[in-house]
Amino acid sequence: MQLDLTTLSISAILYLLLLFLIAHAAEKRWLPGKLVRHPAVYVLSLGVYATSWSYYGSVGFAEQQGLLFLTIYLGVTLAFVLTPVLLMPILRLTRTYQLSSVADLFAFRFNSQPVGILVTLLMLAGVLPYIALQIRAVTESTVVLSQDSSPQVLALWFVIIVSLFAIIFGARHVTPREKHEGMVVAIAFESVMKLFALLLVAGVAVYQAFGGPAGLQQHLVENPQLIEDLYGPARQGAWPSLLVLAFAAGFLLPRQFHMLFTENIRSRHLYTASWAFPLYLLALTLVIPPILWSAQVLQPATSPDYHVLGLSMASGSPTLAIIAYLGGISAASAMIVVSTLAISSMAMNHLLLPLAGVQPQNDLYGALRWTRRALIVAVITAGYIFYLLMEAGTGLVGWGLISFLAMAQLLPGILGLLFWPRATAGGFIAGLLAGATVWSLTALLPPLTGDSGPAWFGLGAAGAAGSPEMYQSATFWSLSVNAILFVLVSLCSRQSNAERDAASACRELTPAFPVGDLRAASPHQFVERLASVMGRNTASAEVERALRDLAMDWNENRPGALHDLRIRIQRNLSGMMGPVLARMIVDHRLELEQEDPTTRAQNVRLVEDRLETSRTRLRGLAAELDRLRRYHRQIIEDLPVGVCALAHGNRLVRWNPAIARLTGIALSDVIGRRLEELPPPWGKLLSEFLNDGKTHWHRQQVEESGRSRWYSLHKASIEEPGHGRSGDTVLLIEDFTDLQVLEKELAHSERLASIGRLAAGVAHEIGNPVTGITCLAQELRDQPDPAQVQECAEDILHQAQRINNIVQSLVRYAHGGSPMSAGTLEAVNLHDTVAEATRLTMLSRRARNLRFDNRVPVDLEVEAKPQPLVQVFVNLFTNAADACQDRTDGRVSVSAEHRGAQVRIRVRDNGCGIEQQSIARVLEPFYTTKQPGHGTGLGLPLVYNIIRDCGGALEIDSDTAGTAVTLTLKTASVRQIEEA
Repeated sequence: MQLDLTTLSISAILYLLLLFLIAHAAEKRWLPGKLVRHPAVYVLSLGVYATSWSYYGSVGFAEQQGLLFLTIYLGVTLAFVLTPVLLMPILRLTRTYQLSSVADLFAFRFNSQPVGILVTLLMLAGVLPYIALQIRAVTESTVVLSQDSSPQVLALWFVIIVSLFAIIFGARHVTPREKHEGMVVAIAFESVMKLFALLLVAGVAVYQAFGGPAGLQQHLVENPQLIEDLYGPARQGAWPSLLVLAFAAGFLLPRQFHMLFTENIRSRHLYTASWAFPLYLLALTLVIPPILWSAQVLQPATSPDYHVLGLSMASGSPTLAIIAYLGGISAASAMIVVSTLAISSMAMNHLLLPLAGVQPQNDLYGALRWTRRALIVAVITAGYIFYLLMEAGTGLVGWGLISFLAMAQLLPGILGLLFWPRATAGGFIAGLLAGATVWSLTALLPPLTGDSGPAWFGLGAAGAAGSPEMYQSATFWSLSVNAILFVLVSLCSRQSNAERDAASACRELTPAFPVGDLRAASPHQFVERLASVMGRNTASAEVERALRDLAMDWNENRPGALHDLRIRIQRNLSGMMGPVLARMIVDHRLELEQEDPTTRAQNVRLVEDRLETSRTRLRGLAAELDRLRRYHRQIIEDLPVGVCALAHGNRLVRWNPAIARLTGIALSDVIGRRLEELPPPWGKLLSEFLNDGKTHWHRQQVEESGRSRWYSLHKASIEEPGHGRSGDTVLLIEDFTDLQVLEKELAHSERLASIGRLAAGVAHEIGNPVTGITCLAQELRDQPDPAQVQECAEDILHQAQRINNIVQSLVRYAHGGSPMSAGTLEAVNLHDTVAEATRLTMLSRRARNLRFDNRVPVDLEVEAKPQPLVQVFVNLFTNAADACQDRTDGRVSVSAEHRGAQVRIRVRDNGCGIEQQSIARVLEPFYTTKQPGHGTGLGLPLVYNIIRDCGGALEIDSDTAGTAVTLTLKTASVRQIEEA
């Protein structure tokens, strides 16, 4: 049976158009989003690994090499088993730094444009034979089914349609952040098609040859040599080298790297693929032996590479033959589409753009997109030309292994990238050049030239060109030379700082520390600087995208945030034009100043954050130092006192949880900002304190949301050992609001108690004038003499005035308000204040026998709060009265004298005095030397707080002759001079 070429052409074209429809439906959201983004679609898309040489050539490989054909699948399985330590770290790197290809990955790690160029050229040299192999498989399969000796027209149409598909659905976006969902779904469908076709052909062939699985089992029992033919080559064959080649190809082939990492939507899908994709490969491998054994029985008139098609024709079913043919079309087209997409990205980022440069234009995205599409056409065209030059005698598997060996040359580099931070760009280039040279001389050139290859190192005698033995020898020598030079040159060369930073990023995925302040001070300035390279529209779009990624706005000006913005822009550009070119643009247009103290202080926090998030387990002294660091940091974090640290330029570099609670400002909102940029009232308050010469501010009243709060502020300069002051400052903020409120309440209670004590004295003092008024009124009633009436009236008015004075003194004292917050400082006549306090104290029974001596100069004024100062003397006089209650000659004297800008006021009594051990505690709240029920222990603490709020001081001296309390206050004249 044979099929018409026209039928095959129409079937192939319709099938490819179906792929167009599937991809378009996914792009237009006609398919459910859950289906498009399902892990199964991602896993099936990885089936692009199984190309036409797997679909067709595995049967021929199994016939010649037995179970060695399994190595092509087992090597990939091994790579996926190592997902946690191999594939996942690469995925994290590609996602974090937006690396879209193998060349991007190595160029990023070694920070070298030559590295990117060399890897790209190796990829091109290794993939072009592979693309040619797919075209060859399509044409040869067409010949097998149609017996047409010149199906070149179909091959040309196949190349054109595949090119259109790759252009339309594979080059829609210029950044790896935007996934090609339509293409991924179409590739997944092709994987299903390949597996379905192989399973269908195998099932039909087994029933046709053996009558079913039971017949096949009986045939194997009767012919044990068939099993031995499979096992024999594996016992002595080149399986270790084939495993290594397949292992490398499983994630380093451009198409595999692209589908694994660039088109990955969710990281967890890779973990699903780590077990699901090997199951898919297992399904592919299970059908190969039944197809081989069926072909040995049915004897189709095809080469072993095309037994799949031969068996489908032997069935006599055109439908089965077309399905088998379309399975091959699926395998070939998927490989070409994804490979050219990956290769075009590498060629643009590492060959074209570095040579041509990025030119400023209105639509850079469009220019890059069309450049990539042109490169796709160029790569597929080059593959087609290579197909025309390809030697027809070499099997499909042979050409596939040529490409695999090229990819294997990157194995030493990928191991160094992930696990050896000492590796250098020079070592990688030397090793890769040497390995690629051995590969080209032993694997690539012999099939093209017909020679057997050089006899160096025994390569020529290792076996026939294209045989597994040749690949075993070529693999050993190419990788050995590659790895040895890689290690030796790396050890003999020195890493650049950029390489060292990249190596650190590959190990821990943390960004390099900033080395200076940015010259651009805002996102708008970022646009201005980038516009000269990529055009204003593109620059604005890229800055806006980076701001959106970081949840920032255009008004952002914090140095730390701008550094993050710079890094994000570099990563986004890396996805468009490669990491090296992106870094060159950012370093040139968004340059950094030399390192300054602000950057150094910010880096301290970055170091701490890196240590907090690092997955590396420290050991020995490093672990001890880290524990000590964590201990000291935790002390600061757990302090109930607010702590903030300021670097050069008043930039905030530390903000502990306590100060975040006090101010209501989160850590993320302040780090890197200037102190004065904090929201009110904190920016103004802290800036004024920082600029003030004092190191302490006590009990500062702050209005927050209509409420008053009190804070004490302290500051200190930070010194560096051996360098003196660093210019950095630490600020401490204590919240005294609760204590202030408590003191106010206690002071109010003390005032009420004083009023209560004075009330009894008021009643007694008022009683005498009232009695006098009563007597005078009676006398006035009986007095006819007008002169006597006038005298009595004056006496009544005098007694009434006496009552009024007593009442007014009590009223003024009661209405004085809180002594802790009553008014502002003003000039207060000290003599009158002492007199007022004396009158109030005399209202108390305890003070009636006490003699007061007011020696204060009549014109002396101090800076104080009027009513609180009366409270001070009332409390002191009351204490003196209690101390003199057992004496009949109790006496209190008050004197004052100028001492420069201050007034020293001395209140002295001749009471029993205070014991020496109690003097140190009398200013403590609730401590009293009186008997229980006779004192609250709040009088002297209240006096101390009032004097302190007035900017004064208090001293207590006591002995058996009495107690002397000395108060120091500023003179009112000093205050007036300061105001002037």
